[in-house]
Amino acid sequence: MINAWDKFSEEKLKKIFTEKNMIIDIGGGLRVNASKGNRLEEKNKWLEPYIEKVDYKVLDKVVDYNPDIVGDIQSLPLEDNSVDAFICNAILEHVEEPQKAVKEMYRVLKPGGYCFIYVPFLYYYHPMKGYYKDFYRFTYDGVKYMCRDFSQVEIQNVRGALSSVMNLIPMFSKRTKIFDWIDKLFGKSETKQTSGYIIFCEK
Repeated sequence: MINAWDKFSEEKLKKIFTEKNMIIDIGGGLRVNASKGNRLEEKNKWLEPYIEKVDYKVLDKVVDYNPDIVGDIQSLPLEDNSVDAFICNAILEHVEEPQKAVKEMYRVLKPGGYCFIYVPFLYYYHPMKGYYKDFYRFTYDGVKYMCRDFSQVEIQNVRGALSSVMNLIPMFSKRTKIFDWIDKLFGKSETKQTSGYIIFCEK
């Protein structure tokens, strides 16, 4: 059975790719093209037919990743009200000023534009030496404040309390489904003690 966060993610990504045309994936976080990022994730291959029908571009400040647009999320090289949607998946913890980054996405989005963001909360330290550091973690309150300028904001936690803790332990990090079930059994699935948050915003 699909969990709540994967269901939310799939629903919102389908909404973006069926309702919008110019979509910029900051940092290539969807991992759908190994030539424009640092790895490919098989779990996102379902997006390929959707991506083929839109103007999908990857923006990254790391030239080595071969992005379509070279730029920093904290100072986007794009005009005001010029983009239909942004994907910002596991990026904001790696930038020095995440609030500035969110304000930049807001500036560049067209009215009615969408922004899909994932940020970690209870998650392990994960810089990439020579490319990016790991600066921040985000609480529910921090997420709400960071996205306060948007007209609509939906927030979905990723993992329950026990599953989030077990995800921090290497030997369990890829085997959390049983703990998801235990969280559900004890009413701990919808919690603010979580691995992170998926945020869907509309300008």
